[in-house]
Amino acid sequence: MLENLKSHARRLKREAYALYFAARDPRLPWFARLLAVLVVAYTFSPIDLIPDFVPVLGYLDDLIIVPLGIWLVLKLIPPEVMSDARRQADEHIQQGKPVSRLGMALVIAIWLLLLAVIVWIVARGVTRS
Repeated sequence: MLENLKSHARRLKREAYALYFAARDPRLPWFARLLAVLVVAYTFSPIDLIPDFVPVLGYLDDLIIVPLGIWLVLKLIPPEVMSDARRQADEHIQQGKPVSRLGMALVIAIWLLLLAVIVWIVARGVTRS
């Protein structure tokens, strides 16, 4: 069972890496390209939206959100584009795990926005009292 999970994780990593190359392909429609960029940025971000130390929810993005995002984008990409992208991914996958600074920036922006909303709500509540 553990080997099956490792194999699935390797396939997801390869697909995410292939999405990176597919997003750069001019044959891809703009909406698929945008979604592919967002999924790849989040997948390779060194920071998770929900930190892994949060019980149960911490691994939610790794187990559900990332595979679901990859699946959705794969449905939007023409087979010939994905074929070329997978070939490029296989050629470049040996170079190491990419890190997405865009994904990291998006996650940090979401956290800062949530923090600002919380501070605003608390400040509003204190001034009304």
